[in-house]
Amino acid sequence: MADQNVRNAGFTPSGITAGSLASSLMSQEARASGGGVPSGGPTSTLQELGARGTTHSSGYTSSGISGGSRASSTMSNEATTHGGGVPRGGTTSTVQSI
Repeated sequence: MADQNVRNAGFTPSGITAGSLASSLMSQEARASGGGVPSGGPTSTLQELGARGTTHSSGYTSSGISGGSRASSTMSNEATTHGGGVPRGGTTSTVQSI
């Protein structure tokens, strides 16, 4: 995943950019979870990467998820929670797509 893609989506060191894909994702996620953005969800994960200004050590790459990485751990936990599969629109699929 390119650092520029995360910034272009609106996840920046100074916060989420108004009117961006990031703000839309945050709004949708907050509505779906009853008013707040859950820790570990797509919005918080992407904002953490945007705030750091780098995605290189996260394990989300253009060729897939790197074994032994934070992305790999997130994917494993999410698959376990959802009965063995990673759900469309979940943290792993959303972050990997960006």
